[in-house]
Amino acid sequence: MFYRRSYRRHAEFWDGVRDQSGATLGMAAWGLMTGVAMVAAGLSVAEAVLMTLIVYAGSAQLAALPLMVTGAPLWVILVAAVCVNLRFVVFSAHLRPYMMHLPLWQRMVSGYLTIDLSYVFFVRRYPTPGHSADERERQQAYLMGNCAVNYLSWMSASLIGVLLANAIPPAWGLGFAGILALLGVLCSLATSPLRVVSATVAGTAAVAAFALPLNLNIVVAIASAVVICLLLEKMLPPDSAPGAPRV
Repeated sequence: MFYRRSYRRHAEFWDGVRDQSGATLGMAAWGLMTGVAMVAAGLSVAEAVLMTLIVYAGSAQLAALPLMVTGAPLWVILVAAVCVNLRFVVFSAHLRPYMMHLPLWQRMVSGYLTIDLSYVFFVRRYPTPGHSADERERQQAYLMGNCAVNYLSWMSASLIGVLLANAIPPAWGLGFAGILALLGVLCSLATSPLRVVSATVAGTAAVAAFALPLNLNIVVAIASAVVICLLLEKMLPPDSAPGAPRV
């Protein structure tokens, strides 16, 4: 099992399950759309299933698919996927103090299973790492309860999308449902003025550079947001910076 059975004995595990359950429908819609998109892009059922089980990152999958279809070089596909998922580097750096007491394999599993909403729910509930072993285990129990709901809802919906891709009518508007799910994630993460600025700059740059080939507008959007926010942090004192306090 991807988490220790002892976690389920803690009330925090079930708190994590309940907190994440409210976002299950959005995650399922996004997963279903991603499963359909993989088959529609030309992947075989076996390839789509394998990609779902290994990657577990809808935004990276959708960024890579058009590049794979057009025969883009492997390095371009990898760079696009990495750029889309750069936010997880920030998440990992912030969660490091919470998890360094765990064995390596468990830290790797936790990192694989933690997605945007899991991170948001976790840091809101636990702004600081636990001091005692019991506190740390309860925090990890909450995170794993949250991640369990995410993983099961995403995987089941995505695999259903893969298997039923040719039977689901385009009129269902699954692409729009996926966009709505991502907007929900975006709004949950925009918890400070600096993050709002970052999202605005990235969105504007992505639209302005939309005509670039190979989805390079994604790279432009990320680079623009990073540069602008770094400049803002340097120009303003820590106490008055748009993102203070920030994670």
